[in-house]
Amino acid sequence: MKFIDKIRQAEVEDRPYWSFEYFPPKTPQGVQNLYNRIERMKEFNPQGISVTWGAGGTTSDLTAEIVKTSQVKYGVETMMHLTCTNMPKEKVDKALEAAKACGCQNILALRGDPPHGQDRWESCEGGFSHAEDLVKYIRNKYGDYFGIAVAGHPEGHMDASSKEDDLLHLKAKVDAGADLIVTQLFYDIDVFLDFVQKCRAIGITCPILPGVFPIQNYQGLKRVISFNDNFVPEKIWQDLEPIKEDDAAVKEYGIQLAIDFIEKMQAAGVKGVHFYTFNLDRSTRLILERLNWIQPAQTPAQSVVSQTAIADPTSN
Repeated sequence: MKFIDKIRQAEVEDRPYWSFEYFPPKTPQGVQNLYNRIERMKEFNPQGISVTWGAGGTTSDLTAEIVKTSQVKYGVETMMHLTCTNMPKEKVDKALEAAKACGCQNILALRGDPPHGQDRWESCEGGFSHAEDLVKYIRNKYGDYFGIAVAGHPEGHMDASSKEDDLLHLKAKVDAGADLIVTQLFYDIDVFLDFVQKCRAIGITCPILPGVFPIQNYQGLKRVISFNDNFVPEKIWQDLEPIKEDDAAVKEYGIQLAIDFIEKMQAAGVKGVHFYTFNLDRSTRLILERLNWIQPAQTPAQSVVSQTAIADPTSN
């Protein structure tokens, strides 16, 4: 089933909805750990999950394997990321056919980052220059089989000449056939809300799913924002300064910050959230629990009591 169809149903029912993003691990044990996590996080009732695609298809085979296993074995609606980097049409066709063969109906179409070791992005021979071109190709070849998402950049794409120019490129991707926008992570809620307003003002009407990355630790935050030079408000840095060496305290701060963001977005009419999990589950689970979107997880002791009550109804 397509993400967009599930999202539209949630919108009709006026309820919140969420999805999780994972990346392919580097080791076989890491892959098994990820499968265990996907199976566990399935109980958090996401609309679905997405699996990233390494630059130039460096993780393409593993991405396809994880998509297939998630879709077929665990029964989780899965979105496969697909980039233009070092991807001639033949490779794109192979990836799309593999997705279709396992029942995956969701693609996140991206231009992608430059290949490792290169500063500038360049299209490969026989490939695509922009995500818009990839969206058009998928639509022309597969019609409506795939639900197609594209990336949105609340702060503007690093390679765009201006935010206004980036918005026009985003609209071109939607006009080419994309039916969902998933945003890059951000830490200034006002920037995101302004981005949504500007999207609507130029005629972008599809759902916009904000990408939320709960802060895990201080150095991790500095690293993740370095990828796209994301802006972090000074207040957040000031809040983190006295606790930056305490990972548990930073993680708790990140959980509450994400909750604050989500509540403000909900108040503004944005019902969906896309969690950048970094293949972790605790922060995402606690955010969902504290928003009262899922039931709190049972402790081992609670589980024993629950099982006893089921075995012996008179214990109540």
